[in-house]
Amino acid sequence: MISTKSNLIPGSGRAQKKRIASEWTSPLLALALSLSLLALGGVAQTRRAGRNESHSQPALTAAERDLVNQAIGVVCNERKTDPKGSIPIDEMQSRPSLPVRSPEAQEGAERAQRLLPVARSLVIQSLRRLAREYKFQSRYQLRIKQAISRVEGVTSVKPDMDARDNASVFLSHPRTINFGTIFLAGLPSDEGMISVLAHELTHIADGDNELLTALFRAIGNRASDLTGQEIRDQRAEELSCDLVGALAVRSFVTSTPSYEPLPRRIARSLEHNCVDEDEGDDDHLSPRNTIRALLSLNQSLARELISGRYETSLPRR
Repeated sequence: MISTKSNLIPGSGRAQKKRIASEWTSPLLALALSLSLLALGGVAQTRRAGRNESHSQPALTAAERDLVNQAIGVVCNERKTDPKGSIPIDEMQSRPSLPVRSPEAQEGAERAQRLLPVARSLVIQSLRRLAREYKFQSRYQLRIKQAISRVEGVTSVKPDMDARDNASVFLSHPRTINFGTIFLAGLPSDEGMISVLAHELTHIADGDNELLTALFRAIGNRASDLTGQEIRDQRAEELSCDLVGALAVRSFVTSTPSYEPLPRRIARSLEHNCVDEDEGDDDHLSPRNTIRALLSLNQSLARELISGRYETSLPRR
């Protein structure tokens, strides 16, 4: 899907943090651990199986849930009629691999590289905004500063045929965002590209020392309360990266006014989640539940998608 953040190896679009057990673990200890795992296996399986289930009644009112559902409909309907609409990620996955030198991949890579400085600036702005909103600005001032410094250090986008429909960052090479060629070709708008660049830049901002974990946890907790879904740990990080992407695109729309309809431009930050095969995992919400959580967290965006039908992003006179 969107991203992998790893210190070690490329992933399959599912963000993972891998740790290797010590080679010097004693056989006796290993046996004891194995027996413990066998004894707890039933419990562990139950927890894993429940990851995609709701954990409580959502805190949204009936009117707010209706607002979010209508906004999701706008996003996915816009995708169908927009000449620059993003390709859903399940459709990307079904496509054959695309060579790096293909015209579509090259055009996407050039767009991504051109927009990278813009995305860096918008991510920094969005992180500062979230730090204020979640009251992390004073308590974690140094961490936010370090995270911003990491974002500022990203300089390049690297197309990768083998990565296909994924984007990824490797914390051992924090200046580069790796982009599957199918993904590059599947995001034909500036808004869609910025949303994914911003997602990856947020992973880099967090880094291997997890500078933003407390902020991710707060966002995940809030989203869990609003939606009734279980959004903890890596799920919280992935959703937070998507939230930064949505905020970055909204700021980009304001700073680059055009005659295009406002909802169309906003929708491009979410359209790749308009899938038919809607599956999540332990590390990610399903794509459509991702849209639901993002619009629940940012209901002003949902209102703009619905009420801004006849508006453009040009300044009002």
